[in-house]
Amino acid sequence: MKEQAKLVEKVRDYFPKLNVENINKAYDFGKKAHGYQTRESGDPFFSHPFEVANILAQMKLDENSIITGLLHDVIEDTLATKEEIKSIFGLEVANLVDGVTKLSKLTLKQTNKNKQVENLRKFILAISEDIRVLFVKLADRLHNMRTIKFLKDA
Repeated sequence: MKEQAKLVEKVRDYFPKLNVENINKAYDFGKKAHGYQTRESGDPFFSHPFEVANILAQMKLDENSIITGLLHDVIEDTLATKEEIKSIFGLEVANLVDGVTKLSKLTLKQTNKNKQVENLRKFILAISEDIRVLFVKLADRLHNMRTIKFLKDA
């Protein structure tokens, strides 16, 4: 069975109102947007967002969370824009993807206390608008930790 179909079935098991077309559209969009990008492991880059979506499905999150998992890196790592995501997937998904992107830009290594406070403020704003942003980011980090052995400095 195709990986895409397995994801759809996994979500459909707990979310019977699933709009399969939306999940398939997000899968295709993300895969096309990431094109030939690869991860340090040599795997296609899209394997990462796909695994993030699978983690979210294991958490039994809603359809838009799964779509966000599939798209969570497209604004940051491809030519796709928030407006493009909004026009195809709607404002809610666009805001979720944008929120995850904003969280990705926060760094904890800065020593300047003002920057740390500003980062904390941005973090709280991002998750207060929609807690699903945090779930997607945590799934993203979890998958990165599972594949850390492929990093050169690890």
